[in-house]
Amino acid sequence: MIRNTVVLVLFTTIAALSACASGAPDDVAAPPTDAQRSASGLAWKVLSPGTGTRHPRPNSEVTVHYTGWTTDGEMFESSVERGKPITFPLTDVIPGWTEGVQMMVEGEKRRFWIPGALAYDNSPRPDAPKGMLVFDIELIRIDS
Repeated sequence: MIRNTVVLVLFTTIAALSACASGAPDDVAAPPTDAQRSASGLAWKVLSPGTGTRHPRPNSEVTVHYTGWTTDGEMFESSVERGKPITFPLTDVIPGWTEGVQMMVEGEKRRFWIPGALAYDNSPRPDAPKGMLVFDIELIRIDS
């Protein structure tokens, strides 16, 4: 019994250290109770306020830095890791991004918990992560 407990504690500790090493936020498993939510199920928290005053439109082109995690803490994509922001139209991203980024102003950074239905659950891409995804997004610029 003691041996099983030690193994379980060791496994839990290794898993926690692995999540920390990946740089995943502590709250990737689920939105915290103080997160705001939209009717679609999108949840978010403002990590740092922006300096801009205008918001992107659904068809705006934006430049962002972002990192995405699955709810088990696995980082699956990051412009921050690549060291280069990315520019794209909001019409070319998952619905959760289109909805969420429109709430932001330039210079703002938010964490979004995007339900699978607003992410890649309905995507035909076999390599796309499924289920709820978590993104930290910094809106650098609204280009159009």
